[in-house]
Amino acid sequence: MTQLARPIDILLVEDDPGDELITREAFEHNKIGNTLHVARDGAEALDFLYQRGAFELAPRPDLILLDLNLPKYDGREVLGRIKEDPELSHIPVVVLTTSAAEEDILGSYQLHANAYVTKPVDLDQFVLAIKQIDDFFVQVVRLPGRS
Repeated sequence: MTQLARPIDILLVEDDPGDELITREAFEHNKIGNTLHVARDGAEALDFLYQRGAFELAPRPDLILLDLNLPKYDGREVLGRIKEDPELSHIPVVVLTTSAAEEDILGSYQLHANAYVTKPVDLDQFVLAIKQIDDFFVQVVRLPGRS
């Protein structure tokens, strides 16, 4: 990691325990040293981002991996709130979802998602996708507040 002195904080917003586990395993398999925080629905994601309730001491994430199909507030609502808020809008959001529907892709970009990734069904491809997201957002691009 040439750009960062410390690992970044990544917020995974994912309600499927299996996908959460696979994402954690992908981080471990790829020896990704970033800190992965998890919110299991849209309301938890917003509480994390606004440091409310159980997330009062939560760090501001450097990157958000956001599923679209979530309980309470869906990913579209969460994405819209993030990108409308001047305190949060600079945080890159990667929509990481099972949907390959054109309306979901277009809708996510209209809400200013930074990237849209359809979750691969194959475990090895999923692990590779997580590595590529990490490589791009940690080693290639410059994140706000990072020198």
